[in-house]
Amino acid sequence: MLKILLLLTSVLVAMPVAAVDVASRISDREIIESLAELKAGQKALEEKMDLRFNAIQEQIDQRFAAVDQRFTAIQEQMDQRFIAVDQRFIAVDQRFIAVDQRFEAIDRRLDFIQQLMLVTIAGIFGLIGFIIWDRYSTLRPMDMRLRRLEEDLERDLELQSSEGSKLTRLIHALRELAKEDKKVEAILRSFSLL
Repeated sequence: MLKILLLLTSVLVAMPVAAVDVASRISDREIIESLAELKAGQKALEEKMDLRFNAIQEQIDQRFAAVDQRFTAIQEQMDQRFIAVDQRFIAVDQRFIAVDQRFEAIDRRLDFIQQLMLVTIAGIFGLIGFIIWDRYSTLRPMDMRLRRLEEDLERDLELQSSEGSKLTRLIHALRELAKEDKKVEAILRSFSLL
């Protein structure tokens, strides 16, 4: 089908044109008048185009002015929002500064408490050392005196003797004497030594 259509179109295109119109002769004055009319029409068209162009230019300028006003309004809004955001950041910074100051105050308090605890611990160790030193210095003379007394008693009473101490031996001797002497017996009974 396509081949048939191509064949028909090629035949129609190849056919010679049968009719030609012969134009009548135009005078110079008609040509000049036509040219003048064309120039006037062209001038009128140019004026219309200039008027339309000026009107379009004014509309474009008005639209650009409106867009500029919108951009200016948007810019002002954005500036106001940025100022508000900046103020919020300043407020947040002030809050952080306040928190930092609180932490510094807490750190100072903790340092003071730590130093106070160290002083207290040092005082406790000092007190323990003083107590130990005081006990040692107080008990040392007593200990020395007790040792001297013990040594004196050992020496004077002979407590380590196999026959008994001197005091025990003395009481036995007095008891033996009380068997013969009634006066010594009465004295020993009065002191519950018999």
